[in-house]
Parts: sequence; C-alpha cells; structure tokens
Amino acid sequence: MIKHIFFDLDHTIWDFDRNAQETLMELFEHYNLPSLGLDSPQNFIQTYTENNHQLWAEYHLGKITKEHLRSERFSKTFKELGVEPDLVPLAFEEDYVRISPTKTNLFEGSEKVLAYLQQKYTLHIISNGFKETTLTKMNLSNLNPYFEHVIISEDVGVNKPDPAVFTYALNKAGATKEESIMIGDSLEADIRGAQDFGMRAIFFNPLNRDKPADVKQQIVHLEELMLLF
Repeated sequence: MIKHIFFDLDHTIWDFDRNAQETLMELFEHYNLPSLGLDSPQNFIQTYTENNHQLWAEYHLGKITKEHLRSERFSKTFKELGVEPDLVPLAFEEDYVRISPTKTNLFEGSEKVLAYLQQKYTLHIISNGFKETTLTKMNLSNLNPYFEHVIISEDVGVNKPDPAVFTYALNKAGATKEESIMIGDSLEADIRGAQDFGMRAIFFNPLNRDKPADVKQQIVHLEELMLLF
C-alpha cells in the first residue's frame, strides 16, 4: 500500500546534535569563552542542547515564535552558566545560524537507505526547521536528489503536529493517507502528529529510549528501513 515516504530532516537524517557540537566547539574557541569563566566546552554544549531541545518542543507546538527561539536559546544558556548579559557575544547566535547549516554530518546509513528506498517509493521531507537553514542543509549535504518535495512548515504557516502540515504535504505529493508513512524522531511533531492525522508513522529512536505505548513502530538505526520496505 505504501507509495510515499515522508521523512523529518533534523535528528532523523541530518545529525543535528553532531553538527551543532562541531559548530559550538568552533565558536567556543573563536569567542574565547574561557575568558568569560566557561572552562568546559562539554558543559556549555550540554546546557545549550537541553535548552535548544526544550525551545524547539515549544516551537513545534506553536507556543513560541522563531524569533523567540533564536534569541532565547543562547541567552538562556549563558545566563544559566553565570555569564553576565552584557558580556554575552552579540554575534554568537548569528554565527551559529550561519555556520551550523553548512555542516554535513548525516546519521549512519542515511545515503545508503535513501538510495534503496528511492528505487521503490517516492520520498519527501516534512520539516519544522527554518526555511533558509533547511534548504542550505539539503543542498550542502547533497540530499536534494533523493526527495521529490521538501515541505517546510514556514511555507505552510503552522508546524507539525498541526494536521494542516500533513494535509499540505499530501496535496503537494498527490498522495493519500493510506499510501503514506511518516518517519521522524519527534514523538509529538512527527509520530503523534501523523498518527492523529490518520497516517502510519515510524519512530526513529537512535538513543533507544523507552517506547511509549501509543507509538506503534520504531527503529533505532535507519538501515532497519531496508528490512521493512
């Protein structure tokens, strides 16, 4: 029955945390953050990652704006680590947004799996990521050839899990719910969003966290998809 496979991008194909870590290590040195009392890049990255994940969860649900997310994630991190607001590097967020999308680390097996699936199905992206960064990631990571459509929530006007995103995506692809499936890492945005809409979904769970009871199917490695399809 399945003809169309819709993938999330960040944390599913494009390794967001690894690419963010590389960028933050570069910026940690560039801005000499130890001079501000931040001696541990690992602690800085961990604190940022926790804040960023929390803010993205709120953004998925429409609780905050893109501008709030971008202004808050680093200011909150520096504040929690004891840096006075007037000492926070003003261009830190701007540099992060400029550099991070140019990183090209993908989850292991991504290209192999996409090449395999592309022979049998029509592949698409549905991303809540910001438009300009999403397009940069797709281009520099050489992902565009695998996907028929790249649906970005900013173009729709609402984020996953809003059913309007899935309606827009299916209309764009010329697909039905019954012949479509969503694969992503976010329980709320990707999995429950798709399931509540009436689409099948597969939870990508590379950290092998406990699977909630309402999640019907999961994988911990992308290459498992080659056994399922």
